[in-house]
Amino acid sequence: MDLSIFMNDPLWVVILKALFGFILLILFVLFAIVFERKVLGRMQNRPGPTMNGPFGSLQSLADGLKSMLKEDITPSGVDKVVFMLAPAINVIPAVMIFALIPFAGEVPIPGGTTRLQVTDMPISVLLVLGVTSVGIYGVVLAGWASNSTFPLLGGIRASAQMISYEVAMGLSLVAVFIYAGSLSTSEIVEAQQKLWFCLALIPSFIIFVISIFGESNRTPFDLPEGESEIVGGYLTEYSSMRFAMFYMAEYMAMTNVSAVCTTIFLGGYHAPIPFNWLGMDHGYWGLLWFVVKTVAFMFFMVWVRAAVPRFRYDQFMKLGWKWLIPISLIWVLAVATLRTARTQGWFGQPVIWIVIAVIVVALIAAFLFGGKPEQEKAKEPDGEFDAFAGGFPVPPRPGQVLPELAGVVAADPEPQQGSDEAQRAEHAAPDDQQRAKGDS
Repeated sequence: MDLSIFMNDPLWVVILKALFGFILLILFVLFAIVFERKVLGRMQNRPGPTMNGPFGSLQSLADGLKSMLKEDITPSGVDKVVFMLAPAINVIPAVMIFALIPFAGEVPIPGGTTRLQVTDMPISVLLVLGVTSVGIYGVVLAGWASNSTFPLLGGIRASAQMISYEVAMGLSLVAVFIYAGSLSTSEIVEAQQKLWFCLALIPSFIIFVISIFGESNRTPFDLPEGESEIVGGYLTEYSSMRFAMFYMAEYMAMTNVSAVCTTIFLGGYHAPIPFNWLGMDHGYWGLLWFVVKTVAFMFFMVWVRAAVPRFRYDQFMKLGWKWLIPISLIWVLAVATLRTARTQGWFGQPVIWIVIAVIVVALIAAFLFGGKPEQEKAKEPDGEFDAFAGGFPVPPRPGQVLPELAGVVAADPEPQQGSDEAQRAEHAAPDDQQRAKGDS
């Protein structure tokens, strides 16, 4: 496919396509907010939004208007410049990603045809990964600039989360690049015209789906804003429209990862079977299939939020570093080996089949008999359980004493006791004098 066709469009066509992509993203975000609340409501046996608009369809607009009218509070001690810029830094990359997504193939326009995609380049997927990584800076800066413990912990969690799952997500796409022979989003979609990569590369698809939950801070990986642990994380000190910008960026990220997954693994704008046999796989039909697949994946993300509880942080990091990354490396090696074997004609030799059989038997044996021995039950500690043994999970709040300083405070109780008795004597003296006057 010749990518130079994106450079030959007239300026007015480029502007219209960019405007169309931006409007489509905003509509997706407004739809996603109501859609998630409606689906969660049905899954939890409640109606969801019903008051604003037909069937509550305008609830997201009402929430946005309410956010604009609320008081905007800037806490004392924050870095005001960074505190105000962090929401914008979080939103801008989410808008940039949609410019690289192909919404449809060749479509007719007045005066000719064009591809319904703002732009494309030979390394579009790498640019998408890079822009996604930049988006996390808004979260990190928001936590740092808030000058508070819990927002800072949320920002640190977000940076560790991005580093952990960005690696697994990038490795899961290597197999796609090998099969498609390109890093261009439009060429990857064209390579799935006969078979979608979610079927041809199932391990890559599963690892990518798990990774994008961690990358977009969605439940069960919403640890940077874990309400049960760190109040609201990086969002704790934000209010009014700046909070709404973070809220909107989260749903933009949800839309973006759904669109990227549709493009890379679900065939993009190509029609599913049997609609491709009916001639519904060209022109503006592609826009319909792109929207349907993106909404279907968004439904899956909402379903996971309703069904899976939040991970503990150690479980979350263990899943990324001990499972996803090693499995991704092994899978990339296997795909590269099989592609090389197919092009070199190795499958015509019996030795390769013997090697494959030995590897399969070894993997099955390791899976069945390579488990850890049963761990001995931990002995119950003697005495009363101390929840704060070993230190506090966060810096101590006013009134709390660090364990290493507890001995210093307890070593000199007499002055404090004496001072308390002196204070009580001072308060008691006037009362005794008044009582003596009353007796006389």
